[in-house]
Amino acid sequence: MTTTQTRPTRLDSTPLPVPLKIAAAWTSLMFLYVYVDIYGFFKPGVIDDILNGIVFEFDISATLLTSFLVLLAVPAMMVMLSTTLPARANRVTNLVVAGLYIPVTVFNAVGETWEWAAFYGLSIGLELFLLAAILRWAVTWPRVPTLPASAAIADGHDGRRPSA
Repeated sequence: MTTTQTRPTRLDSTPLPVPLKIAAAWTSLMFLYVYVDIYGFFKPGVIDDILNGIVFEFDISATLLTSFLVLLAVPAMMVMLSTTLPARANRVTNLVVAGLYIPVTVFNAVGETWEWAAFYGLSIGLELFLLAAILRWAVTWPRVPTLPASAAIADGHDGRRPSA
C-alpha cells in the first residue's frame, strides 16, 4: 500500500483594488445601518411610538422621512460611486463623505440609556471601524508614477494626440 503526500499549497490572496475595498466597506455599512434599525424595532415602546407618529423625539413627517432617506441614500450611492468615479474624484469624495458620516454615526447614541449601551456601542463601533477603513484606504490610495515631460518627449511622445 502506498500513500501519497500532497504538498500544501498557498492560497492566492491577490490584493483587491482600492475602489472595491471601499465599495465593500460602504456595502457593509449599509447592512449595519439597516439591521441596527430593524433590531431597534424590538426595543420596548419603539413600535408604539411609531404608531403614534413619533420617531426618537421627532414627529413623523415627510421632511423627517426624506431626511432618513438621504442619510441612507448617500452610503448606498457611495457603493456605486466608489467603483465608477476616476481615482482622484473617488479619493476626495470618499474622504469627504466618510468624514462627514462620523458625527452622523456617533449621533445615533444620543438619548440612549445605559441599558442599551452594549447594543449601540457595538453597532456604532463597527460603523466607525468601517468609516475609518474607508478613510485609511482613501488616504493611502496608491499613486502611479508619471513620466516627466522630458522622458515622454525622448520616447517620441509629446503629450499631444497624433494628427489625423
